[in-house]
Amino acid sequence: MADATSLFTLYESAAGYALFEVVAMEEITGNQDTLTDINRFGRAVKLKAFHPFASASEALENANAVSEHAMSDTLKEFLQINMPKPKKSSKTASVALGVIDPGLATAISSGTNFTCRSDETIREICRGSRLHLEQMVKGLQGSSTKAQLGLGHAYSRSKVKFNPARSDNMIIQSIALLDQLDKDVNSAAMRVREWYSWHFPELKDVVSDNIQFARVAACVQDKQTLLTGDSKLAELQNIVQDEETVQAIVQAAKTSMGMACSDTDMLNIVNFTQRMIHLAEYRKQLSEYLQTKMNIVAPNLSALIGDTVAARLISKAGSLTNLAKSPASTVQILGAEKALFRALKTKGNTPKYGLIYHSTFIGRADAKNKGRISRYLANKCSIATRIDSFSDVPNRLYGEKLREQVEERLKFYETGQAPRKNLDVMQEVARELHGTSATEESAKKKKKDKKRKSVEADDAQDAETPSTKKRKSSDDDDDEDEGKSAKKAKKEEKKKKKDKKRKSTE
Repeated sequence: MADATSLFTLYESAAGYALFEVVAMEEITGNQDTLTDINRFGRAVKLKAFHPFASASEALENANAVSEHAMSDTLKEFLQINMPKPKKSSKTASVALGVIDPGLATAISSGTNFTCRSDETIREICRGSRLHLEQMVKGLQGSSTKAQLGLGHAYSRSKVKFNPARSDNMIIQSIALLDQLDKDVNSAAMRVREWYSWHFPELKDVVSDNIQFARVAACVQDKQTLLTGDSKLAELQNIVQDEETVQAIVQAAKTSMGMACSDTDMLNIVNFTQRMIHLAEYRKQLSEYLQTKMNIVAPNLSALIGDTVAARLISKAGSLTNLAKSPASTVQILGAEKALFRALKTKGNTPKYGLIYHSTFIGRADAKNKGRISRYLANKCSIATRIDSFSDVPNRLYGEKLREQVEERLKFYETGQAPRKNLDVMQEVARELHGTSATEESAKKKKKDKKRKSVEADDAQDAETPSTKKRKSSDDDDDEDEGKSAKKAKKEEKKKKKDKKRKSTE
């Protein structure tokens, strides 16, 4: 490539494709000042051709092709028109094309048979071409920056809104926020219990649930209101849903040993309690949103191990596609990296499970079967993830059947009852998706087998070997020879009788 007599360089700009011819290679490689001086660079590198993009959509299409190391039709036509044809008689390449991207250089070389090179010299020339492009291309002054800005916005927008309906980034952010909300709600609930217990300490013994305790505290506020009237009893009944608990709260208020609070102190306690209640309600809404999003993005994985565990797996892997590319052995210990590396360092036992431990299956298995069921569950999770990631129309049927298989495997470990084969289960799901029953499927299969057997019989009858035909023809010839010899013997016998009769008469 370096021995080529003519060197051209391709520069892909936001405004279009530019083709430069290198006239004085020694001046560029020997002096770096040539790149910054437009006059010296113009003497060493000449503009051969420039193809402006007709529209913003054409620029975006070519930018996407270049980013994927592919040669577009526009680029191919531009090079075939403006690049000189290489001489076929010469052994070495007479013309070489310099491309800054090695992947694009490979695509151009395979698509046009041009000799391409991508090295440090080409990158230096392209750097100078980018610096002086507006001065070397007429009519481009001032518009190159606008073209770059518009193409940058369009390219980024196309990448961001790629497949928004099944974006798993929202799942990653939602599960992270859900974990943070769990910590915040729990911390706020402990603060409400401690703060309100200075006024009504007996309430925490009657109401154990944190959210319910906060609702009761926001309803009761000053405990003396329970003693002066029955205005809050109906509201308490709606909160706790138990008449006995309401009466226990009233009785505790009558004999409470808590301190009295001023109106300002109680106002602060109630405000913080209401904020904690709103935070718990938002946490519930976020959990419902996550469940809805998981049914869109990964319905089979959610049906298999639950929405929360499935979301944690996707978040840990980085995306649904990354999780689908991971083998089952990686899915099994995903989330237990610290324990794994510690075991490898100390040469101890590696962990049997990671995030999938929080599913219901591993906790129900015996201690000796936890490793076996974790491997089996990781295998099914890998199958469900790949179905979710690469299927065009997502559904929950595969995930539900895979969950039934895990249940059957647990029963097999307990009772020894053999589970169904995976092939039978997958065929059952396929029949349900196509709307055919097992009897119809078996009838179709029998019909196909019968037709296949009849075709094979006809082929076997038609495809007789030549030796068989030859043997049959030889047998027929033998039969004909035997018939002829018998007729000849009869004629001779008749002739002898006639001769004998004639002699007797004489």
